[in-house]
Amino acid sequence: MADIAKNIIFSGRVQGVGFRFTALNIANRCGLKGYVKNLHDGDVEMCVQGPQDMIDICISELQESFAGSISHIDVEQAQVIPELVDFKITF
Repeated sequence: MADIAKNIIFSGRVQGVGFRFTALNIANRCGLKGYVKNLHDGDVEMCVQGPQDMIDICISELQESFAGSISHIDVEQAQVIPELVDFKITF
């Protein structure tokens, strides 16, 4: 299955609650590549690439882990970046 890429914005109470570290652990467990970072407006941006089913699992697990914190998720198709080799937290 070919890799796809998604740019995801999580809104709500998603900073200061361990969101990025949880995203890192879930993405690594799912074998995804990309990054997660805090945005200045209080949202969290996650750029992720890999198989569609693994991206879906990652998003679902984040929704479950932060059910009371996430108020909105915006998912957009993105361009695959072949140079990405892992998933990390960026600043």
